[in-house]
Amino acid sequence: MDTHTASPAADTPAEDRAPWLTAQEQRLWRAHLDVSRLLEYQLGRELQPHGLAMNDYEILVVLSEESKRRMRMTDLATATLQSKSRLSHQITRMEKSGLVVREGCPGDRRGLYAVLTDKGWEVLRKVAPEHVRSVRHHFIDRFDEDQIAALYEALAPVAEHLRALRGRG
Repeated sequence: MDTHTASPAADTPAEDRAPWLTAQEQRLWRAHLDVSRLLEYQLGRELQPHGLAMNDYEILVVLSEESKRRMRMTDLATATLQSKSRLSHQITRMEKSGLVVREGCPGDRRGLYAVLTDKGWEVLRKVAPEHVRSVRHHFIDRFDEDQIAALYEALAPVAEHLRALRGRG
């Protein structure tokens, strides 16, 4: 008896079925997942000797790009795709390392800012060139200029769509 079906959707009523991925679409989807996961893993490994995780680095970068190197915690959670609770734990760890501090928001007793410290700025300045070399080596340098342009054109609308779903369109 063959228990293997063509797809897990085979037992789903026809009106509830989504169009199944073609072989080419499935290859694309899985390659995307592989690249996303493997690249983040590799870049994270290369940040570890500096005592940073990918989330730490992202927070340092986002804060460094803000006026006065500060951002409301709720906005930082949105910018880094983290829940407020997860970001709060992340910031607590980063505070213990002296990379960031929390400060109250004038005029809003409940609001808090995450602020990049001088130490956090120096760590970012030290690590950023190495991180950029890694991004270039493991990702950017794998493509020629035309492929980079094509990938951007292909991915930008997906990112825009997903940002709009989150209310950040």
